[in-house]
Amino acid sequence: MKDSYAAIIVGAGHAGVEAALSVARAGFPSLLITMNLDSICQMSCNPAIGGVAKGHLVREIDALGGEMGLAIDQTGIQFRMLNRSKGPAVWSPRAQADKKQYHLYMKRVVEGAAHLDVKQDTVEEVLLNGEGEACGVKTMMGQTFLSRAVILTTGTFLKGLIHIGEFNYSAGRGGEFAAMKLSEHLAKLGFEIRRFKTGTPPRLDRKSIDFSKTKIQPGEEPAPKFSFRTRSISQEQVPCYLTHTNERTHAIIRQNLHRSAMYGGMIQGIGPRYCPSIEDKVVKFAAKGQHQVYLEPEGRDTDEIYVNGLSTSLPQDVQHQIVKTIAGLEDAEIMRLGYAIEYDYAPPTQLTHGLETKRIKNLFFAGQINGTTGYEEAAAQGLMAGLNVIRKLRKVPPFVLDRSEAYIGVLIDDLVTKGTNEPYRMFTSLAEFRLLLRQDNADERLMKHGHEFGLISDSDYEEMLNRKALIENEIRRLKKTSLKNETLEQILRRPGTRYSDLPAPDQAADSIPDELVQRIEFDVKYQGYLRRQDAAINRFRRIQNKKIPAGLNFTQITGISKEAAEKLSRIRPPSFAQASQIPGITSCDLSLLAVHIERLKRTDDFSCDYVNPSC
Repeated sequence: MKDSYAAIIVGAGHAGVEAALSVARAGFPSLLITMNLDSICQMSCNPAIGGVAKGHLVREIDALGGEMGLAIDQTGIQFRMLNRSKGPAVWSPRAQADKKQYHLYMKRVVEGAAHLDVKQDTVEEVLLNGEGEACGVKTMMGQTFLSRAVILTTGTFLKGLIHIGEFNYSAGRGGEFAAMKLSEHLAKLGFEIRRFKTGTPPRLDRKSIDFSKTKIQPGEEPAPKFSFRTRSISQEQVPCYLTHTNERTHAIIRQNLHRSAMYGGMIQGIGPRYCPSIEDKVVKFAAKGQHQVYLEPEGRDTDEIYVNGLSTSLPQDVQHQIVKTIAGLEDAEIMRLGYAIEYDYAPPTQLTHGLETKRIKNLFFAGQINGTTGYEEAAAQGLMAGLNVIRKLRKVPPFVLDRSEAYIGVLIDDLVTKGTNEPYRMFTSLAEFRLLLRQDNADERLMKHGHEFGLISDSDYEEMLNRKALIENEIRRLKKTSLKNETLEQILRRPGTRYSDLPAPDQAADSIPDELVQRIEFDVKYQGYLRRQDAAINRFRRIQNKKIPAGLNFTQITGISKEAAEKLSRIRPPSFAQASQIPGITSCDLSLLAVHIERLKRTDDFSCDYVNPSC
């Protein structure tokens, strides 16, 4: 058994798997340590991938060479494109997964990956060398593994505590042990540790549900793909079903709020605002007479139904009562109770934009340890941590995507610059340049990076270039071809006109795939808006490229507020763009900072390295 690796990844959830695969596929011997080999990429909550903005993240992960998109295309049981009635910037793919098959797919990929060892054990310590840099880990079983880099992707397992009403017990998720010592160890190393919570709904027995009282929600045909490398999705789709809570449901919840773990004071951690429990919905939206409840199959070979919209920490007897008030669920049997879980996380302002900790070199954090929620946000961070470990091992600068390049750039910039006071979830509204950052063009934006890292094959990259050329050539043809003193491009820009309404002069135009037709329509119809966003990006990049010296003493800046000096000293943003994202930093603070740097540049001891380490 080897005891030395290029990288060690702790945790085999969605973040850990993407991190481990990226480093191993780059040719570096890696070790993935998980508490349970039977839970690799387990879907602890909703067995689904994608959704609003989350679908964008998955397509970006795929373009960079990650595995999530390929996995869901192979194991999905229902596929839909959300928000088709709205503008193209917010179209988002979503798929219901076969929970067990998704896990088995990822387990096969991980176990079959070259340069990757997989071990079952619990990591309790990060080892440091004489220079205070991470150099390995020590496990509960007393094993010591050495490495040049360590990535922690611990999910909800750090001091995980499950709550069901007044009852609670230690667990990382239902049925699994918590990791009790690692967060204490991180605190001893000087990291700030806080507490968050999330929750999950009950699972019901399909045989006990009367689906005739619900509304069927079929998938789309043809099924929208997640991966640019998937040729087509051929598996039969499975329907989901929609029902609603009602006033009887809400009355029972209100009567028992004191018994809810969250409202009864048993939970101290902060929960996700945008994925609230049913208790939260009833309290915060008291005027609403009903809330949507989606009944989603957990797989083809199981009778478990996930009750999306009914996340709760109410006691067992109350959960049974509220389920039976809902149309179609009057005789429903609960197979697994819903619960809330509290866990430790490390505020992400303690990280660089490469997801390396500022306190300890060669130590990276990714996923829910950074205060995020969601499989997609975790996978994106895991992949980026892996790519930055690759860069570190190759002794080249970090790989950082900015806010104008990708939703992943927005996600990481928000986390490390602003931090988060609640579990962070990605939304399209958080991206300033979302019309350019569409889910359909992630390959054009990011596949060049995946190819450079060696995670995208030459053939897949060549296919992307061919798709891009096909789109550009067709738009060029539309601009040159006229019909009644108007170009085809001008005709297509008319409201209500579709590409299919235009005359096609040759067979080649007829053969353009539907997914590329949509991209052509978007690029033509939104041309003016796209140009304005391009101009905004150029302005953004001019600001972004202004560096802040790494060793600057912010307390010496004349006139700057105490709050600004404290936040800048703690977060240490590398550029004015990142500094401008920090809550509480004003334009006046930035102006004073710029003047201070210009003054320092005129001093004799202000070296080139101090002004810009990369110059």
